[in-house]
Amino acid sequence: MQTADLRIDAGWIVPIEPQGALRNHALIVTAHRVEAILPFDDADEAYAPRERVVLRDHVLMPGLVNAHTHAAMTLFRGLADDVPLKVWLEQEIWPREGKFVGPDFVYDGARLAAAEMLRGGVTCCNDMYFFPDATARAFVELGMRAMLGMPILDFPTAYAADADGYLNAGLAVRDAWKHEPCLTFSLAPHAPYTVSDATWTKIVVFARQLDLAIQTHIAETAEELTLSVQQHGLGPLARLHALGATGPAFIAIHGVHLGPDDIALLATHGGHVVHCPASNMKLGAGIAPVAALLAGGVNVALGTDGAASNNRLDLFAELRIAALLAKVATGDPSVLPARQALEVATLGGARALGLDEVIGSLVPGKLADVVAVDFSALDLSPCYDPVSHLVHAVGRDAVTDVWVAGRRIVSNRALATADEAAIAARARSWQERLQ
Repeated sequence: MQTADLRIDAGWIVPIEPQGALRNHALIVTAHRVEAILPFDDADEAYAPRERVVLRDHVLMPGLVNAHTHAAMTLFRGLADDVPLKVWLEQEIWPREGKFVGPDFVYDGARLAAAEMLRGGVTCCNDMYFFPDATARAFVELGMRAMLGMPILDFPTAYAADADGYLNAGLAVRDAWKHEPCLTFSLAPHAPYTVSDATWTKIVVFARQLDLAIQTHIAETAEELTLSVQQHGLGPLARLHALGATGPAFIAIHGVHLGPDDIALLATHGGHVVHCPASNMKLGAGIAPVAALLAGGVNVALGTDGAASNNRLDLFAELRIAALLAKVATGDPSVLPARQALEVATLGGARALGLDEVIGSLVPGKLADVVAVDFSALDLSPCYDPVSHLVHAVGRDAVTDVWVAGRRIVSNRALATADEAAIAARARSWQERLQ
């Protein structure tokens, strides 16, 4: 009999690979990684765990991957509702950022965001915001896995004065935190329309030399496409491709207005698209062509965007919206079925972040990023298909326990790594200053 660090008994396990659900199985964790998934009787015979957790009314699944957010902007939640993207940015968000955003703001906002995401079953996120060193501190303290995007713009902010300043500051953060096992890094130019060709050329050089991904907002609005053609003679994705930015480490965020040629380009060069349906709906941007992207062979991930343009960092809600919108957009109820949608929210996100070899599914050898979802509630009965329930019926309030690399971060619906009341108190103190 082998020793193991942890055994979790569950009513169902949804490993993602393969698709479907396993009934009455145990998950075995050793040295931070999934060791095995096997029936209870076989687990009894094969393993002697140091810790055993019994969750017979629960589903175990891999942690959700929020593939696009601006964590610190959680402190702006609800401040700028019901306005178009250009107005939202230029009149509501950027002025407040200029006045209030600094390391303390980012640290407190990132802690609030990490707490919300972890309690909702998100174990990994892809962040893009100023002062990423403060975000790194917050995420490491709470136990959140993340890719941190190093923001780059061509205009000054409190974080940096110019493009070179953004690059240098971001790379310094990457050097300071590169040995932290829960963190990876990318270059994060804000968008094609806020970054010049000369700066994009520098970004591509650094990305190739340092083996860093490039993530950027792109094709979010119809206006963006029109302006790009007027100014550059090319759509935004074609322009970035001409500058050398695309490839298997290119993460296109939003992609609402990607056309057939764009989809073919991404498929050919291995790029990824992060679908943010609730944010796109709230800002009136449109519906991303998810069905066409998937049919064309493009990897699709799922993101919430920041809480300032969504109001929730709730990937279970995002998951249901994405599945339903795909059906509405195509008129085909068979598009983005539950199993594929759940893969987009887990393995698809891991793949976009270059982490699919270590997270995104419950496969022996991968890190044990695990979420337990309670199916005992009246509103989840009866259950014929746990995967269908995870997409169409479950809310994030059903998440009871979360492990990141085998470490229990959420226990019985409460954070085990931070004082929730203290995080909320800091948020209220910022509210008094911001409103």
